[in-house]
Amino acid sequence: MKQIQVIKTGSLRDPDETTRGEVDVREVPELTVGPEDVKIKVAYCAICGSDPHLVEGIFGWEPPFGIGHEISGVIVELGEKATSKGLKVGDRVAGNFLGFCGKCYYCQNGQQQFCPHSEEYNSPGMSEFIVWNEAQVYKLPDDVSLKEGCMLEPISIATRIMDKIHMKIGQRVAICGGGPIGLLALQAVKMMGAVALTLIEPVAARRELAVKYGADYTIDPVNQDQQKETDRITGGLGYDVVIDCSGSVHATEGLLPITAKGGTLLYAAMYPGDYEMPLNLFKYCYANELTISGVFVAPYTYPRAAQIMSRFDLSDFIDKEYYIDDAKEAFKAQISGKYPKILIRCSNGLE
Repeated sequence: MKQIQVIKTGSLRDPDETTRGEVDVREVPELTVGPEDVKIKVAYCAICGSDPHLVEGIFGWEPPFGIGHEISGVIVELGEKATSKGLKVGDRVAGNFLGFCGKCYYCQNGQQQFCPHSEEYNSPGMSEFIVWNEAQVYKLPDDVSLKEGCMLEPISIATRIMDKIHMKIGQRVAICGGGPIGLLALQAVKMMGAVALTLIEPVAARRELAVKYGADYTIDPVNQDQQKETDRITGGLGYDVVIDCSGSVHATEGLLPITAKGGTLLYAAMYPGDYEMPLNLFKYCYANELTISGVFVAPYTYPRAAQIMSRFDLSDFIDKEYYIDDAKEAFKAQISGKYPKILIRCSNGLE
């Protein structure tokens, strides 16, 4: 079967072809189906913002290796014991690329995200077929298309963000970063009653999308004074909730002073492993009593994300697609920043 693999690690933007990161399509054996497994013919796999980081070699994996986790597809085979969730051949599904053992301390303490065995279950999504444990697979609602279905994983992250910020109706909210997660989180906090809802983003097209999705204000952090705009919008109070979805080391520190006293600052992106942010503990944690946290993955959110996903406007996220054989062009389009999301069609005949 076809699978998109990282065949050389390095930046996709590197002008030197000898050191530039590279993806390609390779033929790999199809995985066998175990007793509790589900085999899925993959319809679409979206490129996540983390995928180029994998090409860059952020985890130090040795190429070649498969990538992709934002999938949708159709069940083609079930293991003999994959009966707990009522799944059947022909069901349209999406799911969680991480499997959890369910037996370790963290799984039994409501902290699946720290399960030490989760990587054992990885089956790269940019493939014609994948095999996941039944526990990872969720049936899509009837009113969600397969194109929209590959957004279940990103929406699960937006759902986890809502869990982490303990959102209350009427809170002032700012989101930094207008990529897919930022724009989904913006739609989610809008549903939950955010006010003075602001997107901080240097790219004009993304600011326009934010307004389309319900933002009350936008801030261009390059050409506007972020602090002055915050004071104007919030009457000098700051935002009760600030969510960073940019992953930019240039943005992180500047979010501290725009967070209101007693507010929540959530760093909800992937950051370089060697980056350390200065933090004035007296000012922000002692005097201002900020709650500062982050997001890793999204355990326990998939069932709720599946139920709510039809309420999101996903039209701009599913508009640009490439066939699996055009992987190189798809990743070029991804790093261009021109599109909110890039979808890879992994199999024909599925809609």
